[in-house]
Amino acid sequence: MHIKRLHVLKEAEKKDGPVAYWMSRDQRVKDNWALIYAQGCAINMQKPLVVLFCLVPSFLGATARQYEFMKKGLQGVEKRLKHFNIPFYLLEGYPEKIIPGFLKRFGVQMLITDFDPLRIKTTWKMGVADIINIPFYEIDAHNIIPCRIVSDKQEYGAYTIRPKIKRLLNEFLDEFPVLERHPFSWQQSVSDIAWEEIFGKLDIERTVKGVDWITPGEDAAHETLERFLTENIHRYKESRNDPNKYVLSNISPYLHFGHISAQRIVFEIRKRGLDGDASAGAFMEELIVRKELSDNYCLYNRAYDTIKGLPDWARKTLDAHRSDKREFVYPVDDLEHGHTHDRLWNAAQMEMVIRGKMHGYMRMYWAKKILEWTESPEDAFEIAIYLNDKYELDGRDPNGYAGIAWSIGGLHDRAWNERKVFGKIRYMSYNGCKAKFSIDGYIERISKLTA
Repeated sequence: MHIKRLHVLKEAEKKDGPVAYWMSRDQRVKDNWALIYAQGCAINMQKPLVVLFCLVPSFLGATARQYEFMKKGLQGVEKRLKHFNIPFYLLEGYPEKIIPGFLKRFGVQMLITDFDPLRIKTTWKMGVADIINIPFYEIDAHNIIPCRIVSDKQEYGAYTIRPKIKRLLNEFLDEFPVLERHPFSWQQSVSDIAWEEIFGKLDIERTVKGVDWITPGEDAAHETLERFLTENIHRYKESRNDPNKYVLSNISPYLHFGHISAQRIVFEIRKRGLDGDASAGAFMEELIVRKELSDNYCLYNRAYDTIKGLPDWARKTLDAHRSDKREFVYPVDDLEHGHTHDRLWNAAQMEMVIRGKMHGYMRMYWAKKILEWTESPEDAFEIAIYLNDKYELDGRDPNGYAGIAWSIGGLHDRAWNERKVFGKIRYMSYNGCKAKFSIDGYIERISKLTA
């Protein structure tokens, strides 16, 4: 593992005990730099290794849909870890209250965790670090180039982060070591996890049900990737913005829950000799540059989920137009149920409600219309995040926050011609979509989902 992936959260004297990996963002066994590093430390110290996951009772508006997807993935993690002689604990509660007690109970001498730029995750980590007195390290197992290494500041856009990524990419594309069956056994008894009982106690919205078109877990993630590379990647650049052709990878939920590594995806593309293909290049731009730009935004801008985090020019133009008369203003209930005058927007909203994944091109149009149809940019931001995080499988993600900020507030974009309500924020229209694809075809496809 490249040592630059490591970030010290707390330095302290090592003790004589096992090593623990607090799994959070990267919920997989294969191709997981944090788990690889934790096992390497444990083997060098000739100690057992344990993996723990802290299940909080509620998380940023996540519903039964997202928790169910996560649960099934974690069940696979538990099963895989048994094969490697590594026990898995599912802890219940908030990390700063639960994890220190676990570490003390089992005399853990070192704690490893994975990287996440979201405020709530960094707050949890700092809370744990303040209490414990053992070495505590964070490994960026999510980004190909560690977020803190690619840049030490918020980048203006893809054009500023892209050359930094290009310069460093090959340095960090080292092959993953194979995880070993751990040679030092955990001597404590491990109770069976009461998955249904534990998840049944969560304080979450349960009316948003799971979906059956996508299967959670590592195996399914790799099967989905294989299908995309075999069937659709050659058409990606040309057809990705047409929701009727639907050549998208469907990999974003797996990336969000850490069921697959972005680095492994790049390896698979290169192994097939596709990395010189223009269409594969367009996909890797999204996978690497845009994804790592989103992490950069959330790490270095603590107001990433409000208009306070937007560029100065964007906040000024939105403020200058906040009193503009809106032709339509919809309450959140009408938006949530797809009750607007715009049949295209309604279809996009219902695709998200029913399927848990709106087509990527439609997500831009969807968010921009929320700005156009609400009383203020603040309302638009709040409603877009609420709806996205309630229904999207990959909600509560840096990509989601950055995408909404781009759509509503010009993040990572430039100023455009000024118009009502939007000011200089890029505009998208019904007629513009009509020129790109068959709106009637898209609406008909979504209507079949509701039948």
